[in-house]
Amino acid sequence: MAQSPRLGKLHAIPGNPGIADYAHCHALDLADHDAVVAFCAHQAIDLVVIGPEAPLVDGLADSLRAAGLGVFGPGRLAAQLEGSKGFTKDLCARAGIPTAAYVRTTSVDQALAALDGFALPVVIKADGLAAGKGVVIAQTADDARAAVIDMFGGSFGAAGAEVVIEEFMTGEEVSLFALTDGATIVAFGSAQDHKRVGDGDIGPNTGGMGAYSPARVLTPALEREALTRIIAPTVKAMADAGMAYSGVLYAGLMLTDQGPRLIEYNCRFGDPECQVLMLRLTSDLVDLLAAVAENRLAAIAPPHFSPEPALTVVIAAEGYPAAPRKGGLIAGIAEAEAQGANVFHAGTVRDDDGTLRAAGGRVLNVCARAASVSAARDRAYRAVDSLDFAQGFCRRDIGWREIARETR
Repeated sequence: MAQSPRLGKLHAIPGNPGIADYAHCHALDLADHDAVVAFCAHQAIDLVVIGPEAPLVDGLADSLRAAGLGVFGPGRLAAQLEGSKGFTKDLCARAGIPTAAYVRTTSVDQALAALDGFALPVVIKADGLAAGKGVVIAQTADDARAAVIDMFGGSFGAAGAEVVIEEFMTGEEVSLFALTDGATIVAFGSAQDHKRVGDGDIGPNTGGMGAYSPARVLTPALEREALTRIIAPTVKAMADAGMAYSGVLYAGLMLTDQGPRLIEYNCRFGDPECQVLMLRLTSDLVDLLAAVAENRLAAIAPPHFSPEPALTVVIAAEGYPAAPRKGGLIAGIAEAEAQGANVFHAGTVRDDDGTLRAAGGRVLNVCARAASVSAARDRAYRAVDSLDFAQGFCRRDIGWREIARETR
């Protein structure tokens, strides 16, 4: 957004030391809708872009729209597509959208009984928001039972008050993005995330340890099929139900032998997928977001992306995702960017003396664009190795599937 010639002044709530180089940061509580509305009125804001899922599910977009502000992001009812996995599965069932077989459960006993109807492995999901970590792929019956008991026992807080049990789908996972104002739908690129914490896709699920774009395994034909059979029926079903969806719709897809099937939706650009999409986007982002907010997406040119792939490596704090260690010193960002990379901040804070420290689980995103995924990977990891963050770690195999395809 900072690159747009349309931009006057950029504000961020709450922001971090990275975005502070481009935006004015403000320590407001996003759950206090009145305070956010008053701030936007005082600053004469023309367009509000809601990035995280929690304020979307909380209905912040509705409060801002009611005050006459332009907003990019779905309202509370539409954001149920991310806020409740059960809601989305039921919508798919009604609209005939291809997805995994499932059962919604509201108690331990009900869930344990439902497990008998699924083959192994089986997927156990907390229904609500769990920062991308509320999913267990259980390989054994004992693991499945333990996951159910753990979720209903409060391991994911209120997100686990209901649990969705799903058929395990076989195939390669990709992410497809689309912009929509509730009527027009425009494709907005693809990516492939790396959810497991460890190299070789081992260990627990995380919010994402790295990504690359585009995901060429999602061929143009498969993308058209996903738009036609999954995204378009979703947008229509939401509009028909009086919950018109406006914003970006992020479809997590499994490419199965029967074609693309929906895993789940996000109501935002995603992290770390957003980073690789933005490195490739050559269109004016503000133009696109404003067109969605003003219900005129059909009237502007579709987004254009560089053909060069982009790749990002997440640097996380030791102990992530279970118990990340905060406070670690970070240095060397200028040296990393001198390698031709972009370093985006996630969980960072700066002390009064200027010292940069880790303040979250996923701390930095080291991103690069190049002529091939392997070249982007090499550039990104050279930058990673230029950082000085002793309490950080990363996966060393981001992009491995596409790199293997490139070398065939």
